[in-house]
Amino acid sequence: MSSELSPIEKAKFVAAKQATEYVESGMKVGLGTGSTAEWLVQCLGEMVREEGLKIKGVPTSKRTARLAMKVGIDVITLDEAKWLDVTIDGTDEYDTDLSLIKGGGGAHLHEKVVATASDRMIVIADASKKVDTLGAFPLPVEVIPFGLPVTQSLIEETLNGLDVLGREVTLRMKGDAPFVTDEGNFILDLHLKRIGNPRQLGLVINQIPGVVENGLFIDICDVVIVGHGDGRVTTRDITNNTTNVVRFDVLDDDNIFSDIAD
Repeated sequence: MSSELSPIEKAKFVAAKQATEYVESGMKVGLGTGSTAEWLVQCLGEMVREEGLKIKGVPTSKRTARLAMKVGIDVITLDEAKWLDVTIDGTDEYDTDLSLIKGGGGAHLHEKVVATASDRMIVIADASKKVDTLGAFPLPVEVIPFGLPVTQSLIEETLNGLDVLGREVTLRMKGDAPFVTDEGNFILDLHLKRIGNPRQLGLVINQIPGVVENGLFIDICDVVIVGHGDGRVTTRDITNNTTNVVRFDVLDDDNIFSDIAD
């Protein structure tokens, strides 16, 4: 692993590396989507190839599936797995209660289904993802294409009665066309700035006709692993109420990371 990684990429890598401690041979593992989750898939693939790790991976997106197969992970569907031992994924924001906003990569529907079909969900992130109050990152809401203007209007009207600071709703684009999810749906991004009551917001938004799923993950995440640019990794387990710190040092002479106790 190159020592010339930027501090943010080092943070993502060490968080992913630490998360592999939760994976054992024989497990069925949910594989998240996004730049931090890609580091995890790379790390697990290395363990499969070099250490003989035997796992079944359930990807949360076509992109993750392609990467997992490329690095040698045995990929199966959630229907085949039925239930997972653990899901490891990134996040766009998380707060003290380990509530999350996910969906920056457009995969939050699959990510939520996979995470809730797991004994544990572990989030890996860099330190910038920690917030006091959710909402600075736009909240993704997956919607069906049919009746899109109506669905958007209903969402905007509903936001007027909720504890949020901003109420702008935009259609996510990819070039000149709407972004299309793996399920063939569109995404509306809600620029809320601050979400006073995430649980209420998630429940109310999901009641609107045309809405498939929102990117709020409430009472789903069990562990958050936070990497830092200097190689430190903090693991907080909300179930056991524990916090641990380790450090990964960069060895410039051979360009690899080594794990040492902090």
